Amino acid sequence: METTQPPPAPVSSADVRTWNVLCHASALLGFFFPWAGHILAPLIVWLVKRGDSAEIDAHGKESINFQLTMLIYSVISGILCLVLIGFVLLAILHVLNVVFVIIASIRASEGNFYRYPLTIRFLN
Repeated sequence: METTQPPPAPVSSADVRTWNVLCHASALLGFFFPWAGHILAPLIVWLVKRGDSAEIDAHGKESINFQLTMLIYSVISGILCLVLIGFVLLAILHVLNVVFVIIASIRASEGNFYRYPLTIRFLN
């Protein structure tokens, strides 16, 4: 006896927007799971849902690129803590990370794409 599965249902625009927001907002989990949460949460959302929509794919890549860039900036700032300027830079980076993630999440909920400033584009 052969069983066939029905074709997957098309993704609605409301679902796409929700996943777009989650691509960005999931980075805030890094404050609850330090060291990896900022990158792993958006990475997991992107890897699971990127095939559903080109829009989700673009938002996920943008979020991961930004979080990887922030990680690099944070490591450099951590090294600069040896000369004390790094402490100020780390504080600024954490504030900018939260602000830009919130802005990107709001823009995604409105159906717009947000390009994070000062981001190195690892994934195109």
